Amino acid sequence: MKRFFLSFLMIAGVYSATMAQSAQYEQVMSKNITELESPSTFTPAGLTEKAALFERIGDAEKTQWQPYYYAAYCNVMNALVTTDRNKVDGLADQAEADITKAEQMSPKNSEISCIKSLIATARLKIDPMNRGQQYGPIAASALEDAKTQNPENPRVYMLIGQSLYFTPEQFGGSKEKAKTLFELALQKFAAFKPAYKLDPTWGEGYTRGLLKSATEGK
Repeated sequence: MKRFFLSFLMIAGVYSATMAQSAQYEQVMSKNITELESPSTFTPAGLTEKAALFERIGDAEKTQWQPYYYAAYCNVMNALVTTDRNKVDGLADQAEADITKAEQMSPKNSEISCIKSLIATARLKIDPMNRGQQYGPIAASALEDAKTQNPENPRVYMLIGQSLYFTPEQFGGSKEKAKTLFELALQKFAAFKPAYKLDPTWGEGYTRGLLKSATEGK
């Protein structure tokens, strides 16, 4: 009986420590995910800092895909917003390394496929005329994968619409089709519920801005 009681105490202690660690992980992640919505964070310096932080969390946790996902998100957004073309490929490389780690833990994940599409888009934007043939199909294929993996993911329709909106009509773009997709994305956002509270929810405000621009003919 004494041996059983000691074993019970040990198991209870391990369980309590695990729960405390899990709660701390969720608290830190939630705080930093929320801060990604701040304009002060959405700068090259802010995104670089957050990417490094999420990478450290991922290295510490080892079994959670979300930290590496958000690290990739920060790096690819940095690649998309930077005005220094010489930095784009390096940031895209780091985003690709992060999202590969996330995908190893969560394969066939629609959110991960969306980031893979954005990475290809970031590489393409450096030189659309010369890189379009290589990276355009990669970006489009990743979004098709994302749509197959989760047809209810609103970010899929937002990103497809964004591609159509910013692509000239002579190369297959269409502002009218983009507008329809932005409207669909907003319907999906209204119904969307993440499977886990740390899963991605970003993009609704940006979609509203794109729809407004498309509606006003900008």
